[in-house]
Amino acid sequence: MSHGDDQQPQALAKPTFSDAQASALVESLFGLKVSKIRPLPSYDDQNFHVYISSAKDAADEPTEYVLKISNAESSRSPELIEVQSHVSMFLRAAGFPTASVHPTAGGHLSSLVSVDGSSGVAGYLLRLLSYLPGTPVAEVPSSPQLLYEVGRLAGKLDETLQKFRHPKLSHLRRENFIWNLKNVPLLEKYLDALGQSRKREIVVQVIQLFKDEILPKLCHFRECVNHGDLNDHNILVEPSKSAFGDAVYHVSGILDFGDMSYGYYVFEVAVTIMYMMIESERPLHVGGHVLAGFESVIPLTPVERSALFLLVCGRFCQSLVIAAHSCQLHPENEDYLMITAKTGWKRLQEMLDMGRKAVEEIWFETARS
Repeated sequence: MSHGDDQQPQALAKPTFSDAQASALVESLFGLKVSKIRPLPSYDDQNFHVYISSAKDAADEPTEYVLKISNAESSRSPELIEVQSHVSMFLRAAGFPTASVHPTAGGHLSSLVSVDGSSGVAGYLLRLLSYLPGTPVAEVPSSPQLLYEVGRLAGKLDETLQKFRHPKLSHLRRENFIWNLKNVPLLEKYLDALGQSRKREIVVQVIQLFKDEILPKLCHFRECVNHGDLNDHNILVEPSKSAFGDAVYHVSGILDFGDMSYGYYVFEVAVTIMYMMIESERPLHVGGHVLAGFESVIPLTPVERSALFLLVCGRFCQSLVIAAHSCQLHPENEDYLMITAKTGWKRLQEMLDMGRKAVEEIWFETARS
């Protein structure tokens, strides 16, 4: 997901470039010869997997890229997208499997393309990113080892980003950004997407608990820059054989820095736990393994740990409410928008039914073992 600064989940003017148009843009803007192109799924941007015919004198150049076309709203925040590009390159230089950004023929990291539409001219920022190999975590068997690795990755990311410097870094202070975990109360504007239902009652309950118990604690959390969207489709893995012959997965790619913002260490681990729960056969045990990995890098304080349960519930609510709202705006994209919702409501209900104390006992005991 990627969204402009202070952006609400309104009609985001998702790009609608055809394969042929996207191919022509790669050739004209980046000076590369396209041999094949295919669309990739995306929440509110447009992505293409691009195959390049490599020249004989460019044997070291990649032959596969991702053309990322940001939605019209995000494209109005070029400084934010510039910071995201520099973060990805900074992390790559630090040893993380993030994408590099291929410059335009003019030496820029992005290019703005204007398109005449029925409602006027819309501008879209284009970037060409190196293609990262691997399989989304959502499509491989979840294991304690993999969950620990993902948690450790989240911790290492936040730790490393403390060293990142950029003159436009302040653009990551996105006060009303709907996906920042502190903004769970902003979901009240979008509850109509749930109708008058039990689901709505659950979200209202979580929002009230969030206001009462999380907002007063924010000043006690340690601040950092968050990736903010380490979901099971944004982390790619590849298998290798363990000494016992079974598959052990290692992270081969980290995607989509569009939801980056200033937040807190505990936000990153909460978001990661929530998404790793979605496809797990033992969802209530996930948190302990992810937490153990994260705390091998950054141990949480007691006050941060005490907030974890409600933060995970809050992220479930963000994902589920915004998906329902976005489906009303973009029904043609429902299959992708509702990926989390298929099991997300069930997972949230399971957490609330078991209760904070019992869930925390499972998480913290698992993290200790």
